[in-house]
Amino acid sequence: MADIEAICSGARHAALVLAPMSLKERNDALEAMAFAIEAKSAKILEANAADLKAAEAALASGEMSQSVFKRLALNEAKIGEMARGIRAVAALSDPLGSISYATLLDDGLRLVRVGCPLGVIAAIFESRPDALVQIASLCVKSGNVAILKGGREAIHSNRKLTEVLRQAISKAGNIPADAIQQVEAREDIAALLSRDDSIDLIIPRGSNEFVAHIKEHSRIPVLGHADGICHIYVDKAADIEMAINLAVDSKTQYVAVCNAIETMLVHRDVALDFLPRVAEALMARGVEVRGCELTRKILPEAVVAKELDWKSEYLDLILSIRVVAGPEDAIAHINNYGSRHTEAIVTKDEGIARLFLDRVDAASVMWNASTRFADGYRFGLGAEVGIATDKIHARGPVGLEGLTIYKYQLIGDGHVVSDYSGENAKPFLHRPLPLGDEAQ
Repeated sequence: MADIEAICSGARHAALVLAPMSLKERNDALEAMAFAIEAKSAKILEANAADLKAAEAALASGEMSQSVFKRLALNEAKIGEMARGIRAVAALSDPLGSISYATLLDDGLRLVRVGCPLGVIAAIFESRPDALVQIASLCVKSGNVAILKGGREAIHSNRKLTEVLRQAISKAGNIPADAIQQVEAREDIAALLSRDDSIDLIIPRGSNEFVAHIKEHSRIPVLGHADGICHIYVDKAADIEMAINLAVDSKTQYVAVCNAIETMLVHRDVALDFLPRVAEALMARGVEVRGCELTRKILPEAVVAKELDWKSEYLDLILSIRVVAGPEDAIAHINNYGSRHTEAIVTKDEGIARLFLDRVDAASVMWNASTRFADGYRFGLGAEVGIATDKIHARGPVGLEGLTIYKYQLIGDGHVVSDYSGENAKPFLHRPLPLGDEAQ
C-alpha cells in the first residue's frame, strides 16, 4: 500500500506551484513528456510485455476478454500516438485565465470571473496505459495535479510511464515531479476517497457498479465515467443506406469502447425492409444479433433478446434490436435503459430529429452521425479524462475546460460595504464589461 499521507502532501504542494505557471511553462513540460515517451519507448514496451505475459494466462482462462487484452497491448505505433496526443494537448488554447463574467460594480470597483485549475485530481481508470498519458497531459495543461490509479493488469506499463513522465516534467522546468503520481493497490483507492483535505475531484472510469461504489464511499466530489449503453434509432424517414452504414460503424468500428452502440431501435414501418439488410451487413462482420419478438419474426436467426440485454454494455460483437412504434417509443426506451452517454437518430425528418435531440437524456446526441464521434479528440478537445454521464459542471467528453473551475476577483480602490448600505447608501452600477483582456 502506498504512503497516502506523503502522496497527498506532495500533490497539494505541487498544485500550489503548478497553478500560477505560465502557458509556456506548461507547454514546455508537455513537449518534454512527449519527447520522453518517444525516447523511452523500448523501456515502455518492455514493461508492457511483462503485463501482456501475465494477461495471456488470464485470457486463456477466460478471466480477461479479448477486448481488454487488445486495449492493454502497446506497440511502437501506439507509443507514437501517445506522443502526438500530448503535443495535440499542448497546441490547444489555454483554459486558464479566461474571463467568463465581468461587471463594474461602481467607479473603480471591478468584478471578474476567471478560469483556474481544480487543484488535485485523482483518476481511477481501466487497463489502458494510454489513458494514463492522456489524463496526465490534460492535467498538466490545465494546471492540475494528477494522482493516477490504473487497472492492475497494466501495473508494469503504468509504473514505467509514470516514471518517464515524472522525470520529464521535473527536468523541463519548475514543475514538481509530484504533479504526476501513481498508486497501485486497490486499498489505496479507499484511502484516497477520505482525503477531501487534499484532493479536489475523483474521476472514476468503469462500470456503473464501480462508479456507484466510488460515489457512495467518497467524501470528495465525483465526476463519473460509467457504462456506455448507447443506442441508434432508425426512423421511418431514414435513408436506409445511410442507416446501415451508421449502424455498422457505430457497432463495429471499434467494438470495445463505451461509445459503441449496444442496442438498435427500428421504426416498425421500415423494419421489414431494413432489418434483413442491416443484419446481413452486421453478421458479415461477426456480430451476433439479439432481437425482440417482432425482430425475430423478420430475423428468425436472431437470438431471443431478454430484459437483461436492454441493460447490458456488451463491449463485444453483440447487438440487441427492438422494433418500436415510433420516435416517442424510441425516446422512452432510451431514457429508461440508456446510461446517458451517447445516442443517435437516423432520419430525414428535421422535426423528428429535433424532438429526439431535445428529449433524449444523454451527454451526446447525434443526428445522422455515428455514435463513435463522441470522443474528446474527435470533438476537438485534444483528449479526454473520460466521458461524464452525470449532470454536474462537466458532461460528455471531459477535456481541458472540464478540468477547470473559476474564481471571482474583485479589484477596488479602498471601497467599503458601509458606503452601500443604510439610509444614504450609494447605488451599484452593475454595468457589464467586455470579456477578455479588456476586463482586467
